[in-house]
Amino acid sequence: MIKGLDIGYIRRFLQFAKPYKTWGLIGVAMLPLSIATNLLFPWLTIQIIDDYLSVGEYDGLPLLIGLMVGVVVVNYIADSCYSYFLRKTGQFTLFDIRMVLFGRILKLPRTYFDRTPTGVTLSRLTSDLEAISDSFVMGVLSMVRDLINTIALIILMLAIDWKLTLIVLTVFPPVLYITKLIRNKLRSMYQITRSALAKGTGYLQECLLGVKTVQLYGAEEEVERRYADYTQEFLHAQLKSNKYDAVLFSVITGVTTITIGLIIWYGSGKVVQEAVTLGVLIAFINNMEKVFVPLRDFTGQIAAIQRSFAAFDHIDELFQEPLEEDGRNLIGKNDLGDRLRTFESLEFRDVSFRYADDAPWVLRNVSFKLDKGHQLALVGTTGSGKSTILRLISKVYQDYEGSILLNGIELSSLSIEDAMHLFSLMQQDVYLFDESIAFNIGLGKPDIDREQIREAARYVYADGFIQTLPGGYDMELDGNGGNLSAGQTQLISFARAVAQGGQVIMLDEATSSVDSVTENLIQRAISRLFKDRTVIAIAHRLSTIRHSDTILVLDQGRVVEQGNHEQLLAQNGVYAGLLQQADDPDEAGEEVVLS
Repeated sequence: MIKGLDIGYIRRFLQFAKPYKTWGLIGVAMLPLSIATNLLFPWLTIQIIDDYLSVGEYDGLPLLIGLMVGVVVVNYIADSCYSYFLRKTGQFTLFDIRMVLFGRILKLPRTYFDRTPTGVTLSRLTSDLEAISDSFVMGVLSMVRDLINTIALIILMLAIDWKLTLIVLTVFPPVLYITKLIRNKLRSMYQITRSALAKGTGYLQECLLGVKTVQLYGAEEEVERRYADYTQEFLHAQLKSNKYDAVLFSVITGVTTITIGLIIWYGSGKVVQEAVTLGVLIAFINNMEKVFVPLRDFTGQIAAIQRSFAAFDHIDELFQEPLEEDGRNLIGKNDLGDRLRTFESLEFRDVSFRYADDAPWVLRNVSFKLDKGHQLALVGTTGSGKSTILRLISKVYQDYEGSILLNGIELSSLSIEDAMHLFSLMQQDVYLFDESIAFNIGLGKPDIDREQIREAARYVYADGFIQTLPGGYDMELDGNGGNLSAGQTQLISFARAVAQGGQVIMLDEATSSVDSVTENLIQRAISRLFKDRTVIAIAHRLSTIRHSDTILVLDQGRVVEQGNHEQLLAQNGVYAGLLQQADDPDEAGEEVVLS
């Protein structure tokens, strides 16, 4: 990430602005016209006062006054066009940046979301981009125009009277030094401010998502206290920023007043001595506003631009974050041919995995093979490595030891797109969008029509209850399916997995939290999947796994037993022990729950 190098951010911004360069060029073309009219105004002022008003000559005065009015109108039009077209360029550029960032976020590895609060990422796409929109685009436009205008006016003033101009120039070095000094302080404080805002936003989102849990366990005071800490951090940083901004503003205002006073004092004596005309003195006083007001505003523009660079720092982190497939030697689509058109087999060969180099091993030398049309069940106590196996298959984590072969091809050499179209995952924690039921099943994909959505729902026995809902498949869900029961949301997730067309269904403890009303439907849906599909299942219920072709019994990351239900019972080992701990299978039948 580029730290402290403002030009790097500007270059990145300009790269996104290339498609809109025509609008930008039109705006830039207005700048010379704006400067020319700004320079004409003091010249016309001198002419009117010295050549007409001071000597009582009025012939031709209306023409000059009319010309001055015309200059003001043209200056207004030029400034308006400059601002409009460049702001339009900036807004479309930010739109593209927002879309590129969003697309990039969708391609980030899932490990990124494990370690980064959702609110922090949300802050990047919202408040940070808005800071660039409000501060960088607007601030830079004003600063560039004011800077060029100021330089041009100083050159004009030197040409008119260099002695009076020297009074103005003598105050510039200390002002610029103070500006630079406070600028660095502002940059540091705005980085702290943006960081504090992001953390507060992230914690706020977590609290809102978990507000029911907070209320249930009476944790409101603790949550409020922690949020107050984040807010206090933001407040203190913001107050310090405001202090530096106020100091800089007051310094510039004071210097402006003192300089104008010096010019009036010095210039009045020269007017009396007839060394300087009255028109020149009035033009100089008028120009002081045009020179020092932009310099005073420059402090506000610096503050705004510093805010945008602090936001750029955060956004640049997303650009620098490696994507899912970055740095990996992947097999191209042309080399794959039809080898991944259909699922044939999945094989683990001595696979070991840990989440970090200094972390304990989660999987140790795990080996198994799953063929097309077969069912594999993963059984074991909590922490035995069941979910980690599904995460490796789903390419959530890829830095494993050993070999994972999909149709004989090393999984790590395949892109997610090439490998994952063969799999559909039903998770324990279901997420439903605040959209229609049809959207939640088909996910808005154009290649999944309404009939395919209904067929998927019928397949998992969800069509019956959907038809009884107000609006049926067009019923809008809210609050992650809060207007449905837990079992109904689970059935919709089953239908989603089927509709997506995955040839291998992966169940991640998908029956661990369902209501009694729809539990029978879910069991029937799972039974159908086990009969018709290739399945990899993590499940605690014996009814879910007893008909699997292969059951892997895991303990502390190792496969300790492997076989079908009858074979494992005959071994009277770990699997049989899990059943006995759960309940007596002869009495509990299909409802035995493995822990």
